[in-house]
Amino acid sequence: MSILEIKNLHATVETPEGTKQILKGVDLTIKGGETHAIMGPNGSGKSTLAYAIAGHPKYEITKGEVLLDGEDVLEMEVDERARAGLFLAMQYPVEVPGVTVSNFLRTAKTAIDGQAPSLRHWVKDVKNAMDDLRMDPAFAERNVNEGFSGGEKKRHEILQMQLLKPAIAVLDETDSGLDVDALRIVSEGVNRAKENTDVGIMLITHYTRILQYVKPDFVHVFVDGKIAEQGGPELAERLEAEGYDRYLTGAGA
Repeated sequence: MSILEIKNLHATVETPEGTKQILKGVDLTIKGGETHAIMGPNGSGKSTLAYAIAGHPKYEITKGEVLLDGEDVLEMEVDERARAGLFLAMQYPVEVPGVTVSNFLRTAKTAIDGQAPSLRHWVKDVKNAMDDLRMDPAFAERNVNEGFSGGEKKRHEILQMQLLKPAIAVLDETDSGLDVDALRIVSEGVNRAKENTDVGIMLITHYTRILQYVKPDFVHVFVDGKIAEQGGPELAERLEAEGYDRYLTGAGA
Protein backbone atom coordinates (compact mmCIF):
# COMPACT_ATOMS: atom_id res chain seq x y z
CA MET A 1 0.00 0.00 0.00
CA SER A 2 1.45 3.34 -1.11
CA ILE A 3 1.37 6.66 0.71
CA LEU A 4 1.63 10.19 -0.69
CA GLU A 5 2.78 12.84 1.79
CA ILE A 6 2.52 16.54 0.97
CA LYS A 7 4.25 18.68 3.57
CA ASN A 8 4.07 22.48 3.81
CA LEU A 9 3.97 22.82 0.02
CA HIS A 10 4.38 26.29 -1.47
CA ALA A 11 4.33 27.05 -5.20
CA THR A 12 4.42 30.11 -7.45
CA VAL A 13 3.57 30.86 -11.07
CA GLU A 14 4.78 33.61 -13.39
CA THR A 15 2.06 35.97 -14.61
CA PRO A 16 2.18 39.15 -16.74
CA GLU A 17 1.98 41.04 -13.45
CA GLY A 18 4.91 39.14 -11.97
CA THR A 19 5.42 36.14 -9.69
CA LYS A 20 2.25 35.02 -7.93
CA GLN A 21 2.17 32.66 -4.99
CA ILE A 22 -0.57 30.06 -5.41
CA LEU A 23 0.10 27.32 -2.86
CA LYS A 24 0.70 28.66 0.65
CA GLY A 25 1.52 25.68 2.83
CA VAL A 26 -0.41 22.54 1.89
CA ASP A 27 -0.31 19.54 4.21
CA LEU A 28 -2.04 16.37 3.04
CA THR A 29 -1.48 12.62 3.35
CA ILE A 30 -3.18 10.11 1.07
CA LYS A 31 -2.85 6.39 1.69
CA GLY A 32 -3.57 3.59 -0.75
CA GLY A 33 -7.24 2.68 -0.78
CA GLU A 34 -8.37 6.10 0.44
CA THR A 35 -10.40 8.69 -1.50
CA HIS A 36 -9.79 12.34 -0.62
CA ALA A 37 -12.10 14.97 -2.11
CA ILE A 38 -10.47 18.40 -2.57
CA MET A 39 -13.23 21.00 -2.82
CA GLY A 40 -13.05 24.75 -3.14
CA PRO A 41 -14.04 27.78 -5.21
CA ASN A 42 -12.50 28.79 -8.52
CA GLY A 43 -9.01 30.21 -8.20
CA SER A 44 -8.28 28.60 -4.84
CA GLY A 45 -5.29 26.63 -6.15
CA LYS A 46 -6.75 23.13 -6.46
CA SER A 47 -5.51 22.53 -10.01
CA THR A 48 -2.15 24.09 -9.16
CA LEU A 49 -1.79 21.45 -6.44
CA ALA A 50 -2.48 18.71 -8.98
CA TYR A 51 -0.02 20.02 -11.57
CA ALA A 52 2.67 20.79 -9.01
CA ILE A 53 2.55 17.18 -7.84
CA ALA A 54 2.72 15.95 -11.43
CA GLY A 55 5.70 18.20 -12.26
CA HIS A 56 4.25 20.81 -14.62
CA PRO A 57 7.10 23.21 -15.49
CA LYS A 58 4.80 26.24 -15.24
CA TYR A 59 4.77 25.98 -11.45
CA GLU A 60 7.82 26.47 -9.23
CA ILE A 61 7.93 24.72 -5.87
CA THR A 62 9.47 27.21 -3.46
CA LYS A 63 9.11 25.29 -0.22
CA GLY A 64 7.94 21.97 1.16
CA GLU A 65 8.06 18.29 0.27
CA VAL A 66 6.13 15.72 -1.73
CA LEU A 67 7.00 12.14 -0.84
CA LEU A 68 5.72 8.94 -2.43
CA ASP A 69 6.55 5.93 -0.27
CA GLY A 70 9.33 8.02 1.26
CA GLU A 71 10.88 8.98 -2.08
CA ASP A 72 11.28 12.66 -2.98
CA VAL A 73 8.85 13.27 -5.84
CA LEU A 74 10.12 16.80 -6.45
CA GLU A 75 13.54 15.44 -7.44
CA MET A 76 11.96 13.26 -10.17
CA GLU A 77 11.35 14.13 -13.81
CA VAL A 78 7.73 13.93 -14.96
CA ASP A 79 8.16 10.48 -16.52
CA GLU A 80 9.88 9.23 -13.37
CA ARG A 81 6.88 10.35 -11.31
CA ALA A 82 4.60 8.35 -13.57
CA ARG A 83 6.77 5.25 -13.31
CA ALA A 84 6.87 5.67 -9.52
CA GLY A 85 3.08 5.37 -9.50
CA LEU A 86 1.64 8.89 -9.82
CA PHE A 87 -1.20 9.48 -12.27
CA LEU A 88 -2.89 12.74 -13.28
CA ALA A 89 -6.26 12.88 -15.04
CA MET A 90 -6.22 16.39 -16.45
CA GLN A 91 -9.10 18.82 -16.39
CA TYR A 92 -8.38 19.69 -20.02
CA PRO A 93 -6.70 16.67 -21.69
CA VAL A 94 -4.50 17.63 -24.63
CA GLU A 95 -4.78 16.35 -28.18
CA VAL A 96 -1.97 14.19 -29.57
CA PRO A 97 -2.37 14.15 -33.38
CA GLY A 98 -0.89 11.14 -35.18
CA VAL A 99 -0.87 8.86 -32.11
CA THR A 100 -3.73 6.40 -31.79
CA VAL A 101 -5.30 5.57 -28.44
CA SER A 102 -4.20 1.94 -28.72
CA ASN A 103 -0.56 2.86 -29.42
CA PHE A 104 -0.57 5.50 -26.70
CA LEU A 105 -1.91 3.11 -24.07
CA ARG A 106 0.49 0.28 -24.88
CA THR A 107 3.47 2.64 -25.01
CA ALA A 108 2.51 4.10 -21.62
CA LYS A 109 2.05 0.64 -20.10
CA THR A 110 5.44 -0.48 -21.46
CA ALA A 111 7.17 2.63 -20.08
CA ILE A 112 5.66 2.19 -16.63
CA ASP A 113 6.19 -1.57 -16.32
CA GLY A 114 9.60 -1.60 -18.00
CA GLN A 115 8.47 -4.23 -20.51
CA ALA A 116 5.77 -4.56 -23.12
CA PRO A 117 2.61 -6.37 -21.97
CA SER A 118 1.70 -9.66 -23.60
CA LEU A 119 -0.19 -8.62 -26.72
CA ARG A 120 -2.91 -11.26 -26.32
CA HIS A 121 -3.66 -10.34 -22.71
CA TRP A 122 -3.28 -6.62 -23.36
CA VAL A 123 -5.83 -6.59 -26.20
CA LYS A 124 -8.28 -8.42 -23.94
CA ASP A 125 -7.64 -6.02 -21.04
CA VAL A 126 -8.15 -2.96 -23.24
CA LYS A 127 -11.35 -4.37 -24.74
CA ASN A 128 -12.79 -5.23 -21.33
CA ALA A 129 -11.92 -1.80 -19.92
CA MET A 130 -13.46 -0.05 -22.93
CA ASP A 131 -16.59 -2.16 -22.62
CA ASP A 132 -16.86 -1.19 -18.95
CA LEU A 133 -16.68 2.48 -19.93
CA ARG A 134 -19.21 2.05 -22.78
CA MET A 135 -16.62 3.01 -25.38
CA ASP A 136 -16.95 2.02 -29.04
CA PRO A 137 -14.13 -0.36 -30.11
CA ALA A 138 -13.34 2.00 -32.99
CA PHE A 139 -12.27 4.54 -30.35
CA ALA A 140 -8.96 2.66 -29.99
CA GLU A 141 -7.88 3.65 -33.49
CA ARG A 142 -8.68 7.34 -33.14
CA ASN A 143 -5.91 9.85 -32.42
CA VAL A 144 -5.57 10.71 -28.74
CA ASN A 145 -8.25 13.27 -27.77
CA GLU A 146 -8.44 14.59 -31.36
CA GLY A 147 -12.04 15.57 -32.00
CA PHE A 148 -13.15 13.91 -28.77
CA SER A 149 -16.18 15.25 -26.94
CA GLY A 150 -15.73 16.30 -23.32
CA GLY A 151 -17.20 13.02 -22.16
CA GLU A 152 -14.95 10.97 -24.44
CA LYS A 153 -11.86 12.76 -23.13
CA LYS A 154 -12.81 12.03 -19.53
CA ARG A 155 -13.58 8.38 -20.29
CA HIS A 156 -10.19 8.09 -21.95
CA GLU A 157 -8.53 9.46 -18.80
CA ILE A 158 -10.27 6.83 -16.66
CA LEU A 159 -9.43 4.14 -19.24
CA GLN A 160 -5.75 5.03 -18.72
CA MET A 161 -6.19 4.87 -14.95
CA GLN A 162 -7.77 1.43 -15.11
CA LEU A 163 -5.09 0.00 -17.39
CA LEU A 164 -1.98 1.66 -15.92
CA LYS A 165 -2.93 0.86 -12.30
CA PRO A 166 -1.21 3.78 -10.54
CA ALA A 167 -0.46 3.89 -6.82
CA ILE A 168 -1.89 7.41 -6.43
CA ALA A 169 -4.34 8.99 -8.88
CA VAL A 170 -5.00 12.74 -8.98
CA LEU A 171 -8.29 13.43 -10.76
CA ASP A 172 -8.58 17.12 -11.63
CA GLU A 173 -12.26 18.01 -12.08
CA THR A 174 -13.03 14.77 -13.86
CA ASP A 175 -16.72 15.62 -13.53
CA SER A 176 -16.56 18.91 -15.46
CA GLY A 177 -18.47 18.92 -18.74
CA LEU A 178 -20.13 15.55 -18.17
CA ASP A 179 -23.83 14.88 -18.54
CA VAL A 180 -25.60 12.65 -16.03
CA ASP A 181 -25.00 9.39 -17.91
CA ALA A 182 -21.32 10.10 -18.61
CA LEU A 183 -20.79 11.14 -14.99
CA ARG A 184 -22.19 7.84 -13.77
CA ILE A 185 -20.08 5.79 -16.20
CA VAL A 186 -16.87 7.69 -15.38
CA SER A 187 -17.57 7.39 -11.65
CA GLU A 188 -18.12 3.65 -12.00
CA GLY A 189 -14.72 3.47 -13.71
CA VAL A 190 -13.07 5.25 -10.79
CA ASN A 191 -14.77 2.92 -8.32
CA ARG A 192 -13.77 -0.12 -10.35
CA ALA A 193 -10.12 0.95 -10.39
CA LYS A 194 -10.22 1.44 -6.63
CA GLU A 195 -11.84 -1.96 -6.04
CA ASN A 196 -9.28 -3.77 -8.20
CA THR A 197 -6.18 -2.08 -6.74
CA ASP A 198 -5.10 -0.18 -3.63
CA VAL A 199 -4.99 3.12 -5.51
CA GLY A 200 -5.22 6.25 -3.39
CA ILE A 201 -7.36 8.94 -4.99
CA MET A 202 -7.21 12.73 -4.81
CA LEU A 203 -10.48 13.87 -6.36
CA ILE A 204 -10.58 17.60 -7.13
CA THR A 205 -14.03 19.03 -7.71
CA HIS A 206 -16.22 22.12 -7.24
CA TYR A 207 -19.44 20.21 -6.81
CA THR A 208 -20.82 17.35 -4.77
CA ARG A 209 -22.59 15.54 -7.61
CA ILE A 210 -19.67 13.22 -8.37
CA LEU A 211 -19.45 12.43 -4.65
CA GLN A 212 -22.86 10.80 -4.94
CA TYR A 213 -21.11 8.09 -6.98
CA VAL A 214 -17.51 8.21 -5.74
CA LYS A 215 -17.77 8.17 -1.96
CA PRO A 216 -14.94 10.09 -0.25
CA ASP A 217 -13.31 8.96 2.95
CA PHE A 218 -12.10 12.51 3.63
CA VAL A 219 -13.15 15.96 2.40
CA HIS A 220 -10.74 18.91 2.38
CA VAL A 221 -11.86 22.50 1.78
CA PHE A 222 -9.23 24.33 -0.27
CA VAL A 223 -9.21 28.13 -0.03
CA ASP A 224 -6.52 30.67 -0.90
CA GLY A 225 -3.80 28.10 -1.56
CA LYS A 226 -4.20 25.94 1.51
CA ILE A 227 -6.57 23.60 3.30
CA ALA A 228 -9.03 25.62 5.38
CA GLU A 229 -10.98 22.73 6.88
CA GLN A 230 -11.19 18.96 6.63
CA GLY A 231 -13.59 16.27 7.71
CA GLY A 232 -15.64 13.32 6.52
CA PRO A 233 -18.34 13.04 3.82
CA GLU A 234 -20.68 15.16 5.92
CA LEU A 235 -18.48 18.18 5.19
CA ALA A 236 -19.32 17.90 1.48
CA GLU A 237 -23.01 17.90 2.35
CA ARG A 238 -22.55 21.09 4.35
CA LEU A 239 -20.71 22.72 1.44
CA GLU A 240 -23.57 21.80 -0.87
CA ALA A 241 -25.99 23.53 1.48
CA GLU A 242 -23.91 26.55 2.50
CA GLY A 243 -21.33 27.11 -0.25
CA TYR A 244 -17.89 28.63 0.34
CA ASP A 245 -18.84 32.13 1.45
CA ARG A 246 -17.76 31.76 5.07
CA TYR A 247 -14.30 30.54 4.00
CA LEU A 248 -13.90 33.34 1.47
CA THR A 249 -14.83 35.93 4.05
CA GLY A 250 -12.22 34.47 6.37
CA ALA A 251 -9.62 34.57 3.58
CA GLY A 252 -10.31 38.22 2.95
CA ALA A 253 -11.76 37.61 -0.50
